[in-house]
Formats: sequence, structure tokens, C-alpha cells
Amino acid sequence: MATYPGAGSGEAGRGGSHEAPPQWRGEAPAGGPASFQHAPGYDHGAQMLSDGRVRFRLWAPGVDSVMLHVGDAAVPMGRLDHGWFEAWHACRAGTPYSYQPEGLGRVPDPASRMQQADSAGPSLVVDHAAYSWANDAWRGRPWHETVLYEIHAGLLGGFDGVREILPSLAELGVTAVELMPIGDFPGPRNWGYDGVLPYAPDSAYGTPDALKALVDVAHGLGMMVFLDVVYNHFGPVGNHLPSYAPEFFRADVATPWGPAIDFRKAPVRSFFAENALYWLREYRFDGLRFDAVHAIVDKEEWLGELAVQLRTAFPGRHVHLVLENDDNTASLLRHGFDAQWNDDMHHVLHHLLTGETQGYYGAYAQRATEKLARALAQGFIYQGEESPAHGGRPRGEPSGMLPPTAFVFFLQNHDQIGNRARGERLAALCRQRRGALAAAAALQMLCPSIPLLFMGEEQGAETPFQYFTSFSDPEVAARVKAGRQAEFEAFHRGDEALPDPNAMDTWESSMPPAEESAGGARWRAFYRQLLALRREYIVPGLTGAACVSVEVLAEACLVACWQLGGARRLTIYCNLSAEKVGAGSGLRDPRETVFYESAQGAAAALMSGWMPAACTIASLRDASEDADAGAERP
Repeated sequence: MATYPGAGSGEAGRGGSHEAPPQWRGEAPAGGPASFQHAPGYDHGAQMLSDGRVRFRLWAPGVDSVMLHVGDAAVPMGRLDHGWFEAWHACRAGTPYSYQPEGLGRVPDPASRMQQADSAGPSLVVDHAAYSWANDAWRGRPWHETVLYEIHAGLLGGFDGVREILPSLAELGVTAVELMPIGDFPGPRNWGYDGVLPYAPDSAYGTPDALKALVDVAHGLGMMVFLDVVYNHFGPVGNHLPSYAPEFFRADVATPWGPAIDFRKAPVRSFFAENALYWLREYRFDGLRFDAVHAIVDKEEWLGELAVQLRTAFPGRHVHLVLENDDNTASLLRHGFDAQWNDDMHHVLHHLLTGETQGYYGAYAQRATEKLARALAQGFIYQGEESPAHGGRPRGEPSGMLPPTAFVFFLQNHDQIGNRARGERLAALCRQRRGALAAAAALQMLCPSIPLLFMGEEQGAETPFQYFTSFSDPEVAARVKAGRQAEFEAFHRGDEALPDPNAMDTWESSMPPAEESAGGARWRAFYRQLLALRREYIVPGLTGAACVSVEVLAEACLVACWQLGGARRLTIYCNLSAEKVGAGSGLRDPRETVFYESAQGAAAALMSGWMPAACTIASLRDASEDADAGAERP
């Protein structure tokens, strides 16, 4: 048996405070002004002014002149220092405009707030001050109350379709919806990571006002709204920046998507920093999820700078910043960011549930239960060790000093479903292991990490979620199809063709069930119960929570213990195996009260010293009388 101490164990090197100071937690300080008012001052894009004019600005250091085409007028732009061009023109909201850099055709504003049609067409002037917010007093919710629900807006009918399901999600117990990227992309169908105009909500999903209405209704229901933003690359079609601003990119650093974005340049940094501010200010998003920041060169310096800007820009509000970072850079979670998506946790649980070892799952197959124990105790599994999935290179930084809420815990998300040969969900992969899947879901929802559900997961949906695009150029569509086949060949047989991303049936097959089945209703009731228990028993004690220890009892079976606020001790017994396991003296403390068992009679069995197969049991006890709560075994 192996035992993994947590941050609360008192082990040398892991003691001390488990919370970052308030300015890094996204907590609203006492008092302070609200920051919802429309605030001009963006360097990039078109801004409406109170005198009826619009100021147009473009960074185009690669050309000597730029013509602004606005409405029926052609307006030469004045050249400023350091590659900037500017023009002022009187026009109304909704007026189309485009830029024509010297020697080139017309191009959209890279900081377009809205497109007339698709990403290649003219941009439109937008007046953000015109929207009247119904829930103007909303200031957000603290991070520890977060239960995330990831959504692809297009598959639900756009912003209006998402808005319609919000009451159902609130009733379920979801406290935050997270939209996959919405920045304008080519065509009507895309995951969003091929966006080329990161300020413009894609017109296939709806208007800026429709997006604001979605956020407004969510706030009225007590729900936060997060947005996934992509600052590591642009899509393969429709990015015109290289033609008039080649300095936007680095010639000496390549990424999987082409030359790296050059964050050494001040206008480049401000382009993305203003974008983050823009979503939080003009649309009142409550948080941002930063996609694949490991692909940003010198990410620590720029992300640290960005976090400071965002934290100081919104006094009086809860604003949350979440990373996707394959590098497991724990230091970013101590200096500015609330949490990171914990891929390690997903990968080891996926292996334990499915037995899969292909691709990166192979890095989690050896001593998998010990790896799961480390993830529950300390966050990351790879904290500087060599990773087989990364060419044997060291990966990660020590994370045991971080609180459990610094990690977003998911069993499924868009990547982990969509980046499979057929886009299968866990409900389809685990048809013969439904009990184990339910036990894993109970572990996810009742442990102190922040849980995330992917759309349809709460219904046990088996419909796939596949990678889809809608490129109009057949050559581009063919390259994307071939590239995807090559990129994921480690996960499937080379002779197994992936679904064509550009095909309409790939999009249609990815839509969640239109009606809830009887089985779906049972899954929904299951998740509703778990989230109600989380709200009652777990959330009140999350501030200052820390893991005490995690003990491996047998393969795929362990017991984890956390110290919660209010002198309470949370213990979760989880057996994902198909065999019952001896559990020693579990559940014999009279102070220990079981508040959940995933299988009827599981707690009684544990009282007798053994864990039934495929089950999770959760209990609380008063730890105020413990002489040494941090050192005592559960």
C-alpha cells in the first residue's frame, strides 16, 4: 500500500498558507467602486465617442499608408509613431468598414467588434453603451462556489439557444457556464479554436446584444459565465496580420499552428490584454479560460503582467482566471491565476475506467492508482518528473502547496472527447462499467477540486462530440482533414479514417440529444443529488481546505482525506475496480457521518471492513477534538 501526504500533512516543504492573497484569488475586496461602466481607451479597433464620431485605429507597421473605407466614404488614415494609423469619422452603430493597407485589398479590422457576415467581410461599428443591463448589481460569485459546465454555443442554437437552457442548468446545480471560443472564424461551423477575429462574436451564434442577453439572464439566475479565449495562435484562414503587420509574429519560433505570436512587442501584448479586458468589461463575463498557454513563448512573464492588469481593472467584482497549460507551471497558480484544468487527473482516471493506454494515456498506465492518489493529494501528477508522453523530458513543477481549488477536475471536456477517432463519450466507452463511471463522477463532484461537466454529460449522453469545421476552400479542408489524421494517429489504427471535419454529418452527429431519455433523466437526478450534497457539505468548508493524505488500498481503490474549514474532516472512499477490497478499520469512528454512498449498502459493508466494487462513499466528521488533525490518518 502507498500513502500520499497532502498539503495539509505538515510534511516539510508543503506547509504554510494554502491560499493566495485576495488580489490573486479574484475575491472582491470590501467596498470599492463597481467596474461595469463603459470605459473607452482601447488602443485597437473602432470606438464610438460621445460626440457621434468613431475613432478607428490599426497597427500596421509593415506598410506606409492605410485607407479606411467606412460606409460610402474613403478616408486616408493618419500615420502615427511606431506603426500606428488612426482616423476619426462620424458614423452610426452598424456602419460597415474595412481597412486597405498599401498594396493590399480590403481587410477586416483585426479587432473587429462584429462582422457584417463572415470573417472575410466588412467589420461593423458597435455601440456597447446602448445595451441596458437588467442585472446591473451583479458582482459575481467567489471561486470556491464554482461548478463549471462547458458549452459549444453553436450546437445548442447559438447564444439564444444557450440562454434558453440556463434555468435548467441552474436547477441542476451548475453555478457557471463556460463557452468554447466564440471569436469570429471562417464559415458557420467550428470548434472556435480556428478564430481569426478574437473580439467579434461569430455571427453564426448571434449578435453582441444576444450574447449580452445570455450573460444577463445567467446573472439573474445567480450563475457566472466564463469564456474560453485563444491567445496562442490564429486559425489557418482569414488572418491578414502577416501581410501588413509581420512584426506580430516571430520568425525564429514555430508552433503547431505556424510562427509564434511575438509577445515581446507592446502592441501585440496590448492587443490580447485589451481583448481580455473587453470581454470582462463590455460583456461582463465573470471569468476567462486561457487556451493552451504552453504554446505562448515567454508565457510566464506576459501572463503575470496580464493577471495584474485584469486584477486591478475590476475592483468590487469577482473575476476568475483559469489556465490550460500542458507544462504544469504551478508558479502561475500562485501568482495571478485561480486554477488550471488538471489534465493529469483526467488522464489517469480515463485509463482506470477504460483501460486505454494509447497516446498520452500510456504515461499514466504504470502504477495508475498511485498516480491518482498523488493527483488527489497534490494536484499535478507530473511535478518535474520525466514524462513518456513528452519525449522523456521533465514536465511540471511542485504543486503540493496549492489548495485543491487550484485544479479544475473533469472526466470529460471538448478535447478529451473530440480528439478521439470517433469522438466517443465516457458513457459509450463505459457501457459495461456504469457503476465505476458513477463512482468516478461522485469522486469528482464531492472532492474539494472545482468540477467541470461537458454539455450532455449530466444526461449520460452517448452521442459523440467530433471535430468539425466549415472551410469553403477545398484545399484547406483537405489539409485540415489530413493533418488531423496524422496528429492523432497514436490514438487509433492507421487504417481507421477519422470523420471528415468539414462534412455536415460530422456536425450533425455531434449535437446533444434533443430530448431527454429515461436513462438521461436518471443521470440528471444523479448529478442533481451530487451537486446538492456538494453545495451543502463541501462548499462551506472549501476556504482553506487542504488534503491530509491519500492511501492506496488496492489497484483502483483508495481513501482520501481533506481538512475542511470549520474543523471538519472529509473522507472519500473510492473503489473503481470490479472487485471488493479490504478497507481495514474504515468508518468505525463514531464522529464519522456518511452523507453519500453510490451503491446501496456500501457504507454498511465498509463498517464491516471491506469496500464493495465500483462504489464511492463520502463522510464527514468533527475533527475539532483531534490532537493533531494534520497528522492523524483517516
